[in-house]
Amino acid sequence: MRQSQRHYSLDEYFLAEQMSPLKHEYFAGQIFTMSGGSNNHVLIGVNVITFLRVALRGSGCKVYSGDMRIRTPSGLYTYPDASVVCGSPDLARIQGTDTIGNPVVVVEVLSESTGEYDRGEKFELYRSIPTFRDYVLIEQTHVGIEHRYHANGEWSSRTFSALDERVGLTGVSVEMPLSMVYDDVTF
Repeated sequence: MRQSQRHYSLDEYFLAEQMSPLKHEYFAGQIFTMSGGSNNHVLIGVNVITFLRVALRGSGCKVYSGDMRIRTPSGLYTYPDASVVCGSPDLARIQGTDTIGNPVVVVEVLSESTGEYDRGEKFELYRSIPTFRDYVLIEQTHVGIEHRYHANGEWSSRTFSALDERVGLTGVSVEMPLSMVYDDVTF
C-alpha cells in the first residue's frame, strides 16, 4: 500500500527554494530536489545556451540558463536546462526569485533518472503554456536529439542522430547544428 505523502503549499515551496542551495521542482503539492548535472550535461547546456544567445542576438528573444525557473498554467514550477522567451518576459517575482511564464523554446538535457518524465508527464505540463513551440530533448550519453514542435495547431516530432544534422526551431526560426550542441562532449 502506498503511503500518503505530505502536500506542500506554493508558499512552502518558495520558502524552501529561498533557503536551500539546491533547486527544486514543484507540482501538485510535491517538491522534488533537482540533482546536479554530469560533465556532459553541463557542457551540452552551455553549448546550447551559447549557440542560441549568438543566433538570437538582436531578434527580441532572450536566452535563459537552467537557473531561471519556469511556471506553467498546469502548476509546474521547474528549471529547464535552457529556455527562450521572445518579446517581453512574463516575469513573476516570487520570494525574491524571478519565474517566467512564457517560454517559446524549452531545452532539457536528459539523464537516466529523468528521461522518461521529461518525455512524458513534463512535456504534457509544458504544453499548457500558450507560447510554447519547441521542446528539445538532448541525450548526453550519445548523439541524439528529439525535437517536438508545435505547428499548424498540432505537435509533431523529429529525431536527429548525426553531427552534421540541424534542428530547426520553429518558434524562433533558427537551425541549431548538432555539431555545436555536442562540441567538446565525449562519450
